[in-house]
Amino acid sequence: MSLLRITEIFYSLQGESNTVGLPTVFIRLTGCPLRCVYCDTAYAFTGGEKIGIDAIIAQAEQYGTQYITVTGGEPLAQPGCLELMTRLLDKGYIVSLETSGALDVSEVDQRVIKVMDFKTPSSGELSRNRYQNIEYLTPKDQVKFVIGNGEDYDWSKSVLTEYDLPNLCEILFSPVMGQQNPTELAEKILKDRLPVRFQLQLHKILWDDAQGK
Repeated sequence: MSLLRITEIFYSLQGESNTVGLPTVFIRLTGCPLRCVYCDTAYAFTGGEKIGIDAIIAQAEQYGTQYITVTGGEPLAQPGCLELMTRLLDKGYIVSLETSGALDVSEVDQRVIKVMDFKTPSSGELSRNRYQNIEYLTPKDQVKFVIGNGEDYDWSKSVLTEYDLPNLCEILFSPVMGQQNPTELAEKILKDRLPVRFQLQLHKILWDDAQGK
């Protein structure tokens, strides 16, 4: 039986991505090979509890929503994550995967909505971006850029152009809370007429939740 190390399973409103505001079950897997400067889920780096996939699905089913987000940490660091997502999809759930983009996504079930985070310079993990993953993006997927300063913004714009990302999938620009003024970022996006979705993390606005729940 496949076991996954799980930090938590909880029910909340989706705080970001293009399903923001929808009631969603979050399955947070433990562990991450990256150490981004602005990480808000460092508590998921270690610990957790080993749980079988059947038990994980049973917990998710309690909440009666069709939306499930598999997150971390970095969920793809655990190979059993692939089986979990496919099992959920086979049950009719709409499954999204929040991934750093540093690990190979080629084996992810094609039905999964990938929300892939390209690491900007201020993250401290710029060198970990796996650009080969772009090949596996589809129109239902999303690429997220977390913007901490002007350098991050300019770098993100250049990546959009270099890889023609807006024609591959949806693009999300999100400010680092407490570091990048959100109004300034919004105004830059408008001034430059970027084909991106500006987003704030809803959960942090509603519940002042610094840990990203």
